[in-house]
Amino acid sequence: MGKTIAIANQKGGVGKTTTAINLSACLAEKGKKVLVIDTDPQGNTTSGFGIDKNNLDTTIYELILGECSISDCIIKNVIGNVAVLPSNVNLAAAEIELIGIEKKEYILKKEVDYIRDEYDFIIIDCPPSLNMLTINAMTTADSVLVPIQCEYYALEGLSQLIHTINLVKARLNPELDMEGTVFTMYDARTNLSMQVVENVKQNLKQKIYNTMIPRNIRLAEAPSHGMPINLYDAKSAGAEAYMLLAEEVIGNA
Repeated sequence: MGKTIAIANQKGGVGKTTTAINLSACLAEKGKKVLVIDTDPQGNTTSGFGIDKNNLDTTIYELILGECSISDCIIKNVIGNVAVLPSNVNLAAAEIELIGIEKKEYILKKEVDYIRDEYDFIIIDCPPSLNMLTINAMTTADSVLVPIQCEYYALEGLSQLIHTINLVKARLNPELDMEGTVFTMYDARTNLSMQVVENVKQNLKQKIYNTMIPRNIRLAEAPSHGMPINLYDAKSAGAEAYMLLAEEVIGNA
């Protein structure tokens, strides 16, 4: 049975989508069968795999509303070993449409349970907010991976996120674990990056991955070409870092 990891942080711009795309692609390169679920209405994970998010008939939005089955929505072999459950701006209306629906926290979980055994890893990219979509991701997931940007406000909001994870665990998904945190946009040349890492290590009781994702221009360029970093530039520092992170995640499974 596959492991399901939600990638979450209510702060925007911390590298959630970058991590969802590139961790998935690197797990796939290591021979793992991966499903990527985009639960962000911005649909950046969808377009990051080269999918035209504006020309899709079935997305996670139609799935949540019960208008199609999960098999209808999944786009298979987007790249080798990677399938994508796509998203687009329509998903922004889901929160309102779900008002009054019973057990709405479990809609995604119920659908994913049908196909969970077909994949080694299911990676869920969460929106940058703690809303019903994020809660659906957390009830579906086995664990939560939190990307933390190496910047001054890194710890701000993190306690709120951990509180949310603990609430979901207590009330909705007792199996949910904290996968750990991964540092993104790390710059070894700056004292700030090193200070942030030390600060988080002192204040956080969670597992911290050894791999740090560097600030890397090739990583920033890759999404505009609709490619994960290991296909766009396999020799870049960003690709090497995500391959190492994939090894750690596999070791953790």
